[in-house]
Amino acid sequence: MNERIIEFIAPKHYVELKHEYPKPIKLNIPEWYKKLEHSVTDFTAKGCMPFLDVLSYGYVLSMPTDLSIKHNVEKLNEQTGKKERDSEYQCPIKTQPPLNINTRDPNSAHPFHPTSQLAGSPLIEKNKHLPFYKIYNPWIIKTPPGFSCLFVPPLNNGDDRFETLSGIVDTDSYYKEINFPIVINGDKYPHLDTVIKKGTPYVQVIPFRRESWKMKISPQTTEKYHANSLMYPLRLLYSYKLDYWRKKKCN
Repeated sequence: MNERIIEFIAPKHYVELKHEYPKPIKLNIPEWYKKLEHSVTDFTAKGCMPFLDVLSYGYVLSMPTDLSIKHNVEKLNEQTGKKERDSEYQCPIKTQPPLNINTRDPNSAHPFHPTSQLAGSPLIEKNKHLPFYKIYNPWIIKTPPGFSCLFVPPLNNGDDRFETLSGIVDTDSYYKEINFPIVINGDKYPHLDTVIKKGTPYVQVIPFRRESWKMKISPQTTEKYHANSLMYPLRLLYSYKLDYWRKKKCN
């Protein structure tokens, strides 16, 4: 069986820094999941293959350095002498290409997204009406012809302080770094002063083939439904895994 290749590309000097490399997300299964106990009398998410599939399918990008976030905190405006609510995002490590995310610098290569770009979205309130900042990703992602990538926050394993905005990029033709805007969870942390540690997963990369689909609505086939229903109780605990599930590989 031929395995398709997804390639993560960065400048040589960056690769040699040995920051966090992309990796199959199955190597990042959370400890709380590993500790779950699952048995015939005690069902947990550990017995749910769809839950595990999204935990383990695709690849993960992690923070290459600590990221200091001060979001919606009180700061002194040196020009007016008044205190205002503002934000500041900084990485302590400076490299080329830069990992510093000080978006107040007008010369920054990675400016913030103003709230006007998401006018009317509930994300504005969640982000406390402040600009949406971007995490700099040093990796170019390359897929075979006809394949794109879906980028989402780590599924079933996100960070409750922030969330990466989702998107699809045609990575078979787009040969540039993809940077990721984030939304702060202002509902839970209205005034956030924290450090996102190096190695924290922030985006899940799911390659897929671009195909055309059509939608169809059909009546239920009673015979097939009942045949599946009769089989299910006989092997309740592992029925889906044994009878329906198919292994998925991202190496």
